[in-house]
Amino acid sequence: MQTLLLHSHKPLSKTYLNRIFLLVYAAAVSVLLLRHCRHLFHSPTLVSAALFLADFVFTFLWLTGQCFHWNPIERKVFPENLKQLVTENEYPAIDVFICTADPVKEPPIGVVNTALSVLAYDYPPEKLSVYVSDDGGSEMTLYAFMECAKFAKRWIPYCKMHGVVDRAPEVYFGSDHAWYHETDEIKLMYENMKSRMDAVMQSGGLSLDRVIEPEFRDAFSKWTPGFTCRNHPTVIQILLDNNVDKDISTGVMSNLIYVSREKNSNKPHNFKAGALNVMLRVSGLMTNGPIVLVLDCDMYSNDPETPLRVLCYFMDPKADPKLGFVQFPQRFRGINKGDIYASDFMPETQILSLGMDGLLGAQFMGTGGFFKRYVISDASLCGVGKGSVQINSKSMKSEDVLALAHEVASCNYEDNTKWGSEIGFRYGTITEDTYTSFRLHCEGWKSVLCNPKRAAFLGGSPSSLNDVLTQIKRWYMGFLEIFFNTYCPLIYGVQSMNPLHALCYTHYTLRSFWSVPIIIYAFIPQISLLNSVPIFTKVSEDGFSLYGFLFIGAYIKDFLDFVVFGGGPVARWWNHQRMWLMWGLSSYPFALLEWFLKSFGLSTFGFNVTSKVVDEEWKRLYEQGVFEFGVDSVLFYPISVASMVNLWSFVKGVMDVVIYGRLDEFFVQIVISGFAVVNSWPIYEGMFLRKDQGMMPLKITLASTATAMAIYFLTLYRF
Repeated sequence: MQTLLLHSHKPLSKTYLNRIFLLVYAAAVSVLLLRHCRHLFHSPTLVSAALFLADFVFTFLWLTGQCFHWNPIERKVFPENLKQLVTENEYPAIDVFICTADPVKEPPIGVVNTALSVLAYDYPPEKLSVYVSDDGGSEMTLYAFMECAKFAKRWIPYCKMHGVVDRAPEVYFGSDHAWYHETDEIKLMYENMKSRMDAVMQSGGLSLDRVIEPEFRDAFSKWTPGFTCRNHPTVIQILLDNNVDKDISTGVMSNLIYVSREKNSNKPHNFKAGALNVMLRVSGLMTNGPIVLVLDCDMYSNDPETPLRVLCYFMDPKADPKLGFVQFPQRFRGINKGDIYASDFMPETQILSLGMDGLLGAQFMGTGGFFKRYVISDASLCGVGKGSVQINSKSMKSEDVLALAHEVASCNYEDNTKWGSEIGFRYGTITEDTYTSFRLHCEGWKSVLCNPKRAAFLGGSPSSLNDVLTQIKRWYMGFLEIFFNTYCPLIYGVQSMNPLHALCYTHYTLRSFWSVPIIIYAFIPQISLLNSVPIFTKVSEDGFSLYGFLFIGAYIKDFLDFVVFGGGPVARWWNHQRMWLMWGLSSYPFALLEWFLKSFGLSTFGFNVTSKVVDEEWKRLYEQGVFEFGVDSVLFYPISVASMVNLWSFVKGVMDVVIYGRLDEFFVQIVISGFAVVNSWPIYEGMFLRKDQGMMPLKITLASTATAMAIYFLTLYRF
């Protein structure tokens, strides 16, 4: 009898095209670098040295980036076969960790929607436990989940009875959904719940008059006048217990537990990784599911069968015993048609991740990752010492379990332990997700990327340019922390895992160095053009075709990956190219600066939560595809300076060609300036043509214009 297949994989059709391109392009880049070396040897100048540096960094990052394209694969799962091979009684228990940190920037109603969408999974409810990690320690978040627990008793039966797919109520009621006889009633319940939450948020605190249940009143008594987000005791509240609570149809409810770890301003918090490690220990005592799912607060479930897709890997008898986690790519909703800020991160989530999957597996993306507990945690039931087995066999409401759960959530528990260094999610960087998966891959664990056609999770993305640039700066500063530590991907990684896989991590962690070639090519050719100094090969010379091939070849390959093979719209590809240039002029260099200052103790860098609250005017501009510059952000300054320098140099170059006919000499420089001008059109609009709320602040326009003029006059006739 033929065994039913649970999953399959195959190489992408473009694999051999990738390898041929790699060989051809690498040969061309080598010729370019040799030409640079020859010029430096015979006639060294600052300009030739800068161009060599730019092309050397470009070559290194391009080569490491090609490791993603060496063996990309695509996978497919067959959950319908799983249902034939495995009964629900054999399904493993799953503990879900939903992380939130700030009720102002991450409104509780959004976190509640994420929790409801997961609580409504097509999975045995007695085998599902949802933990909400509130790292902000907000009584408003706890109140929101008290309301969530009540509403879930009506919402979950409704979803399962009618086969609802969009199980986040905000999404369901905001769409063109089916209508049933109880739909109006449930929608009214949801709107009333939102109104109560909004009232609490607007009042800035919780009145105990809203809390009827005595056990919940006791929980809120911990919010004393000295309780702050940085100094407070542990709060653990069981909101739903599958041994007690039933829904309106008398069905079993999944566990829902609120956890806020102890905070002390004198102790390191280790941000999200610290909160996740507390969740590992607390959940290990209370439910101890062998599989844990990590979710950001705004990444709601978009597919109720997602756990079954995961089990197609974990429960396959032929599965690799070293399979440690299954990662779903991050996907986003609410992105405008052209994705003007490249917020979808399609190359990273839909293209490069397939390449890592063909090696040792995709990296952990901070959300949407299903882990085997013993891979990420301590083998002795979360490492809480002897007696854990006996404790774990008791009800999670027992005094012994709750007392020990409070103990392992204390801020002193990890002192003199291996938590964060060898156990759990790893510390040492604000991008703990990538660092953790890197360390797991170094230890021999593997991962797979599960990328179904219908996204497993959908989350929000920044709709403000400043938020996008700030987010990128924070990520790549964290990546630098990963590279410049004991476990360097280029040294330790190459020795500990597949070298190509290690070079993928190297590429990610050094991406901020893209700023070197971008800044050099954004200023040096243009300043030379302003001074009528040719620095590139003439069109009539043999070397011109080399520059043409390198520029056009790189863009054609990227276009094919994004549009032809990736299925992305052309407009989104173009906007991604534009944002890459903006990142290279703002986010990347500021990430390098921040890392440098922090390394020398000159600056402290904290974890900043990206706001999920959208200003209505910004939202309107974003939906129209209009860039928003309406904040005084230093990140806009270098972009504006570069756009002005390129505009002036382009005009000057065209005038030289018209007046003196020097197109042969200045063609490359004019093309580079013109390319930058085309990409900078939204910046020129923001600086000079717009009068709305999203226009460039006047002081940035004036400062950048003055700086561009200073650059021109300071370099006049010095090339």
